[in-house]
Amino acid sequence: MSEPVLVTGAGGFVGSGIVRALVARGVFVHAIQRGRYEALDALEREGKLRIFRGDLADRDAVSRAAEGTRGVFHVAAKAGVWGPYADYYRSNVVGTENVLHACREHAIPKLVLTSTPSVVHAGDDVEGADERTPYAERYETAYPETKAIAEKMVLAENTLAGLSTVALRPHLVWGPGDPHLVPRVLERARRGRLVLPGGGHKRVDATYVDSAVHAHLCAWDRLAPGAACAGRAYFVAQGEPMPLRDLILGIVGAAGLPPVVRSIDPRVAYAAGALLEGTYRALRRSGEPPLTRFVAHQLATAHWFDLSAAKRDLGYEAPVSTAEGLRRLRASLHAP
Repeated sequence: MSEPVLVTGAGGFVGSGIVRALVARGVFVHAIQRGRYEALDALEREGKLRIFRGDLADRDAVSRAAEGTRGVFHVAAKAGVWGPYADYYRSNVVGTENVLHACREHAIPKLVLTSTPSVVHAGDDVEGADERTPYAERYETAYPETKAIAEKMVLAENTLAGLSTVALRPHLVWGPGDPHLVPRVLERARRGRLVLPGGGHKRVDATYVDSAVHAHLCAWDRLAPGAACAGRAYFVAQGEPMPLRDLILGIVGAAGLPPVVRSIDPRVAYAAGALLEGTYRALRRSGEPPLTRFVAHQLATAHWFDLSAAKRDLGYEAPVSTAEGLRRLRASLHAP
């Protein structure tokens, strides 16, 4: 096997896909994890991966995991729309600082960061946006704010201490094994509570999980000192903008559920999100509100991107169409 590569978030949705792809290439993987994942344990037993127990906020733990590697896929992050800012900062900013420190300490030559297009979302429609779109001036939740800080740090580190960096912004990753979008959609569909602001007619360009993984490998293969992609961020998606309603109904249909989606005025949804946020804070309720202002904005606005830069600089093309992704999702949901 070739020199090891470190993958943070190796047990997660996108991270586990990257691990499988690297192992298929014959690459030995280092993974830093707090929890246990049977798939990673199995790879370790097979001698294809080594697990380092630790937290990304622990600089020494990250350093141990990174030692001897030839590059890092920094996928781990605290994602969500609710919770204390300090928790997001610790995971997304401090964790990234520690990854960068490890790269400098061990003279690691390249780093691929998994970011998010939410770093540029200011609440309005994003239609055909390219990478010249500026970062948002303010954020409604801690996740995109802390990811923007992390992305800026990683890109600023490019060329320093011999490190080449690139950031990818896959949008709304979904597919078999998805722990976020798919289960939420199906849970609400089963309860008859699937409601979309404006009826879900604004167009979005989501990312099937295999496409997100493929984009990371494309970036890895192209990243080098002086490469066109070095020090830059790239939007990643399917290249198939469609009404959000169509994607949601495709997921619902894959589960064999009735295609019923109700509509709500976007202004009412935003007001409801604000009210629920205030209620949860005032009552100090645990868990996440069923709707927040950020989610209301995300559901009510268009999100699709110009992928020309990723195609040109990374050689990226989505390897799986949305239609094929839905077929694979259906097969996984109905598997015995």
